[in-house]
Amino acid sequence: MAQWYNQQSGTLAELKAWTKRQTQAAHYPRASDIQNNVPLYDGSGLADYDRKALMGEWADVLLNGPGIIAIKGAFPDTAPIDRATAVFETIITTEKAAGAAAADHFAKPGANDRIWNVLEKHCLADPEGFAAYFANHALATVAEAWLGPAYQMTAQMNRVNPGGTAQSAHRDYHLGFMTAAQSAAYPAHVHALSPTLTLQGAVAHCNMPLESGPTLYLPFSQHMEAGYLAFPRPEFQEFFQENHMQLPLEKGDAVFFNPALMHAAGTNVSKDIYRMANLLQVSSAFGRAMETVNRSAMCLALYPTLLASDMDTATQAAVIAAAAEGYAFPTDLDRDPPIGGLAPASQADLMHKALQDRISVEAFCEQMTALSTRRASSN
Repeated sequence: MAQWYNQQSGTLAELKAWTKRQTQAAHYPRASDIQNNVPLYDGSGLADYDRKALMGEWADVLLNGPGIIAIKGAFPDTAPIDRATAVFETIITTEKAAGAAAADHFAKPGANDRIWNVLEKHCLADPEGFAAYFANHALATVAEAWLGPAYQMTAQMNRVNPGGTAQSAHRDYHLGFMTAAQSAAYPAHVHALSPTLTLQGAVAHCNMPLESGPTLYLPFSQHMEAGYLAFPRPEFQEFFQENHMQLPLEKGDAVFFNPALMHAAGTNVSKDIYRMANLLQVSSAFGRAMETVNRSAMCLALYPTLLASDMDTATQAAVIAAAAEGYAFPTDLDRDPPIGGLAPASQADLMHKALQDRISVEAFCEQMTALSTRRASSN
């Protein structure tokens, strides 16, 4: 493995070699079927298997195999799905009436109806319904299979309406939410580490025939080491369009995939299917620091010193990196949306810009206060 990638790293030949592979049923004995290279599991029969053995098989699919599994009937009883759907539709109506228009990371704003932080909104609006929804052993088992215990659940509801166009093909959080220039700044081993920090999933809240545009995916593409840099390039996007697969889903089915898998929401060419999915993004417990640090207070204390200093840019950046939050997430995406990019500005971004513009201490304090307000949950 190279120590560093650049914006031209990765070749189409490499991707072609990986994606020629075929999923072998013999490797996944607990799967009920293989469709379009995806191992399918019967959600009603999961209790028949040893849980640790099943988790081992799912982890192998995600890490070493095609990178995606489907759990048919993950919700054998779809009543919790319907109850949650009613809550989601109320939230959509309420937020639209308030003038909210949620931006999307990989699709045009307005193409979809999206609810950021629907996990918290769902729980606060209907605690009993939330409990019924997440009293689901399939969801808990696959999350633990990939991330181990103490994982953190988040969710965003996405509804692609009739005529809604496809997303651009991409990888997901973390490095997938960066520009090529940003991700190239991270060493190669971090590119290999990033997919193990999160799990992507989707619960179908309605039947999703192919014409409704269920997720497009490219099996085995997560194995390409430099994919975070390569996949946005035109030749890779074209290859994806010519070679992706799709899997129709039914209400209550769930799909989970390695976040490095090249994928995209499809175009909804139907006339009357409002394709709703609850997008689950589960994070490892290990992505957090040991101590709680008030970085806002540190930035406010440091700014006058840095403003008055004669440090060169590199030295100043080292000080900011030690004090400020350099990462845009987590944040409240309702109030701090990814407008004009894949991620909003971080504390460090704001501090660098303030020092470059040499704004006053008072003005910097106002900007930091506004940023802290945007980042805190408003629910």
